[in-house]
Amino acid sequence: MTTIEVEALVKVFGEKRALDGLTFSAQAGEVLGVLGPNGAGKTTAINILSTLLAPDGGTARVCGHDVVGDPEGVRRSISLTGQFAAVDDLLTGRENLVLFGRLRALSRADAAARADDLLERFSLVDAAEKRVGEYSGGMRRRLDLAASMVVPTPVLFLDEPTTGLDPRSRNELWDVVRELRSDGLTIVLTTQYLEEADRLADQIVVIDSGTVIAGGTSDELKAGIGGGSCVVTPVDAREADALASALSGLGRGATVEDDSTGAVVVAEAGDLPLIEVVQAASAAGITLDDVARRKPTLDDVFLQLTDHSGDA
Repeated sequence: MTTIEVEALVKVFGEKRALDGLTFSAQAGEVLGVLGPNGAGKTTAINILSTLLAPDGGTARVCGHDVVGDPEGVRRSISLTGQFAAVDDLLTGRENLVLFGRLRALSRADAAARADDLLERFSLVDAAEKRVGEYSGGMRRRLDLAASMVVPTPVLFLDEPTTGLDPRSRNELWDVVRELRSDGLTIVLTTQYLEEADRLADQIVVIDSGTVIAGGTSDELKAGIGGGSCVVTPVDAREADALASALSGLGRGATVEDDSTGAVVVAEAGDLPLIEVVQAASAAGITLDDVARRKPTLDDVFLQLTDHSGDA
C-alpha cells in the first residue's frame, strides 16, 4: 500500500526553485531515506508533506489525503520530529509529554497514562522528573520523538533527527526507529549521515536541486556505481609505480592512491580473484604488505551522484 505519493512537486522562493518536479513515493511500513546535499530541498519537501508549506505546483498525498485539499486529514495522519527539539527545557520530561497530550486533546488522565507509556518505551523513566534542561542531547532527542508520538499516527517524518548527537546517542535513537518500524509505521527519514540511511532505510531517494536523481535500495545504489575495487599495498612504498604497472596487466585500471604507503587501487575489481593480484605482484618481484577488497559505500554513491565539478 502506498502511503506517501509525491508527484512533480514544485516550490519557489523568489528566484530559487527549491523543489523542481520532485517525485517519489513511500510504502506502508517502510523507512524511506531521503538524502541530498545542503540546499537540495529535503526539509522543504518535509515541510510541504506536513502542511507547514504550500506547494507552488504538483501534488502530494499522505494516507490518501491531499496536502492542499485536505490538510486536516494529513495532520491527523502524521507525526513530525524536526531538526531542533520542540520540548520545553523548564519542564520535566513527564510534564512535557503531558502538555503535548493535552494539546492533542487528550484528557488529563489519558495524557498522564500516555506519558508513562512513552517514558518507559523511550527509556526515560529514570529522567522523568528531571527538567529537560538537564538532559543530554540524546535524551532530548528521544523525548522530542516521544512527544511527537503522544497520539499514534501511521506516518512519522524525521528531519535529520540525529544531527549533533554522539555515536552512542545516535545508536540509541536508531534502535527506537527500528522499533517504530516494526510497529508498522511509515517513516520518512532525511539525514546527512550516510551510515544512518544505510542502517535504517528500506528504500532511498537521492535528491539534488529539488529533484530526484537516483533511487532504490542501498545495495542497488551501490551496485549502480560499479563493482568495487581492490587496494594493494607493497612492503616498500617506493615500488608503488611498478606495482600499478604490474596490476594494470590484469586488464583493469590501477593507480597509486597514497604515495606515503604505496597503496595502489585496482578499479572495477569487485569480481577479481585476489590470487591473481598476488600472482601479478609476485611475477613483478614485489612483496605485498596487504591486499583488501573495497566495496562501494553510500558515501561513494552520494559523492558521485551529487558532484558538480566533474571530478568525482
